[in-house]
Amino acid sequence: MARTVPLVHNAAMTEKQLALLIGGFVPAILFGIAAVFMKLTTRAGIGTGPYLMAIGLSVFIMGALYTVWDRDLTYNARSLTFIGLYGFVWSLAMICVAIALKRYNGQIGQLVSIYNMNTLVTVIIGLVALSEWRNVHPGKLILAAILISVGGIFAATS
Repeated sequence: MARTVPLVHNAAMTEKQLALLIGGFVPAILFGIAAVFMKLTTRAGIGTGPYLMAIGLSVFIMGALYTVWDRDLTYNARSLTFIGLYGFVWSLAMICVAIALKRYNGQIGQLVSIYNMNTLVTVIIGLVALSEWRNVHPGKLILAAILISVGGIFAATS
């Protein structure tokens, strides 16, 4: 049975609902705002290296502040390896976006719509490598993949 978490008097959300709100909806808004700053940064003039270093410094500061607040210093060699790989792959992706924005005058609305099709890559890897196929409805997932693809195509050709 799903555990509920009280938000206000007589109102509660399940853990799944909270996970979707905190880990899905709020980040969607924040990533959308961040993409605008990404475009403004490249318009203002910055090299791709300093661009990544400034992002890294910002992430480091936020990580330090959150660690002080959360007081959780848990890590191990395996988790550090995975997060190092994540940072490496993410940085390569951000270099590609920065180059498209800076050198080729890419439109952020089109680029974000295309690179957020990464959802499809993540879903496929999650289904196969992480065995998440056991916990999803395949029909809904296929429909979502089609809609994401159609949306990306429309945005890219707009």
